[in-house]
Amino acid sequence: MGRVNPRTKPSVAGTAGKSESRRMSNADRSAYFARREAAKILRRVLEGDAHRRAVASIKSLVYAPSVRNKKGTFALVCKTLKYLPIIKEVLEAADLLSNKWKRQKELIYVIMYDILLGQKTPLAGDAEKFLMRQQSALQSVVTQLLSKRKANNIEDLIARGDNPGVSRPRFIRVNTLKMDVHAAIQELGKRYAVQKDDMVPDLLVLPPGSDLHDHPLVADGSIFMQGKASSMVAVALDPKPGWEVLDACSAPGNKTVHLASLMNGKGRIIACELNENRVKRLQHTIELSGASNIEVLHGDFLALDPKDPSLSKVRAILLDPSCSGSGTAAARLDHLLPSHVEGKSSGDDHERLDKLAAFQRKALAHAFSFPAVERIVYSTCSIHQVENEDVVQSLLHLAESHGFQLETPFPQWQRRGLPVFAGANHLLRTDPIEDKEGFFIALFKKQNTTHPFPQISSRDKSSRNHGGNIRNSRAVACLPTSMFKMWMHAHSKRTRRRKIHTPSETRTRS
Repeated sequence: MGRVNPRTKPSVAGTAGKSESRRMSNADRSAYFARREAAKILRRVLEGDAHRRAVASIKSLVYAPSVRNKKGTFALVCKTLKYLPIIKEVLEAADLLSNKWKRQKELIYVIMYDILLGQKTPLAGDAEKFLMRQQSALQSVVTQLLSKRKANNIEDLIARGDNPGVSRPRFIRVNTLKMDVHAAIQELGKRYAVQKDDMVPDLLVLPPGSDLHDHPLVADGSIFMQGKASSMVAVALDPKPGWEVLDACSAPGNKTVHLASLMNGKGRIIACELNENRVKRLQHTIELSGASNIEVLHGDFLALDPKDPSLSKVRAILLDPSCSGSGTAAARLDHLLPSHVEGKSSGDDHERLDKLAAFQRKALAHAFSFPAVERIVYSTCSIHQVENEDVVQSLLHLAESHGFQLETPFPQWQRRGLPVFAGANHLLRTDPIEDKEGFFIALFKKQNTTHPFPQISSRDKSSRNHGGNIRNSRAVACLPTSMFKMWMHAHSKRTRRRKIHTPSETRTRS
């Protein structure tokens, strides 16, 4: 392991000739197709990472219905990404990527992983034959690289660490349109220890490492693999059977079909999605769920006319817009992406966060304008204040003008919003460390009160404007420890910068 193994080097003429004269074995055929499936997914992952707008996570792409050998493909994609910096360095030093092979560079990367790590590489396919003919040149480059870096093997050269994610339970949401919870517990209990979640009614908890991707209940849509925080979003909206509900940014559709389950398949759900590829994914999820009350609308939520008669009866809106995904980065395996290794992760990209927040504000403001809407849930899988509390705070007065106030979803949940404005304790957060994924949920409910939001005193306004902490004891007491430390650190830095750079006459303005 860790070097090109000379003992596995074939005689090019002899071995290639024999391989061409006989049919591939089942194992060779499986490896051949797994490499090509992995290359297709790798291309989408790298292109999405380069443009910072991935269509889906690595896991979502691998476990799509079109991928046959899911386990083998998943392993190849992850391992190739892990060793990609070294693979690229070796290929560049050996000067092997001609224009022809550059067009198939993702496939070359996948095969190079096998070669570098001494895996069996059958001569099945032109790309495999090409690289095996260059094995001597590759061995020479690797030897020089190890000597230069004073490393014993290729593993020592890898700058990135292994998956930083911690062990977490496997959450399964029962699709009650097809199966009741008791029946699911009985069936899954034949192979796993199963418990009911204490908060989400249709959610089951299985031990960490439980692999159900090939389970028949997953294949037929009776159960969905969905995290707890993600499953809390539709429950927070609490749509009733017979309602009309708008899911504003619907794909991939797990929350959409959860809404259908909560509504017992009755009423109407309008699932809006702009991206064409994601529409296909959404349609597949809906078909798999068996939901018959969902209408897919391929279009932009912001372009919908609230006065359109077809939307006049919409009583609830679920808004889960595009976000940084920073709260689920470990689960999505973002640590394997080139942007993470190069220090260009979304957590450091302030310009990107500002653009996302601008869209999020527009979308939430638009949601308030639908005349019959009584409940709105705004959610993200982000840990960043700019996408969460700041978006909500910026629209409080607009919400109030439409008769909405913040409500408290899951009041028994202890982690609430960062204390940046009065009433932030109504917001819900999950922590990426303690809860294994970071989500944010804000619930707005239409009221008939004159002052639906907590009134902010002049002292609070002054504190907020100048970086001071609002003394909201309930909000502070419920913060997750790790998130509170992060917020306090950033908060103190902003305060120091204001004291240094703000003119004295501005600082004294009330």
